[in-house]
Amino acid sequence: MPEAKNIGPLGRVRTALLIIDMQNSYIDEKGALGRMKRNWKSLREALPGCERLLAGARNAGVTVIHAKYVFQPDYSDGGVLIREIRPALKEFGLCQAGTWDAEIVPSLAPIAGEKVVEKNRPSAFYSTQLESFLRAERIENVVVCGVTTNMCVESTVRDASQRDFRTYVVGDACGEMEQDRHDAALVSMGFLFARVVGVNDVLDAWDVALANA
Repeated sequence: MPEAKNIGPLGRVRTALLIIDMQNSYIDEKGALGRMKRNWKSLREALPGCERLLAGARNAGVTVIHAKYVFQPDYSDGGVLIREIRPALKEFGLCQAGTWDAEIVPSLAPIAGEKVVEKNRPSAFYSTQLESFLRAERIENVVVCGVTTNMCVESTVRDASQRDFRTYVVGDACGEMEQDRHDAALVSMGFLFARVVGVNDVLDAWDVALANA
């Protein structure tokens, strides 16, 4: 992953860490993707980076937001994705409300005071309260990590940028089932929508801001 040339004004204040879809369905062997024999192991590679970012955000007092993909038990809210494009997601119970599959993995479980945004589309902004929450908290910088790089992460990053949030995507804390899609997504996001940074870039910036507080 190319290193960020300019991380910009990324401090503690008016910054949010947004963790995308780090759920059992995606990154646990017993989850839906594992049962579908898809490449869940590549998605799990995002976990260590997300864990470090979450710990760093909590230590620095940065706002933390967890986004999770959740379908109604009967998948009536799944739209054309479930009906036509990927009906197997319903068959294997991906992110079904009220199930273990839909839960955030234990090492990233939200704690009191952390916002959880439930969504039924790739972007965490679509038909959710995410934007209104960010505006209410006067957030200017959004740091994004999670899965999958080419789908839900990129959809969210594009929407954040187009709403004029200063957006950072943490390349080594994102995961995709195919390396070429991961790489292409980072290039695409970095060209027009976000600064592509590493976990250490973000943690260093927060450490400096905390030291200067």
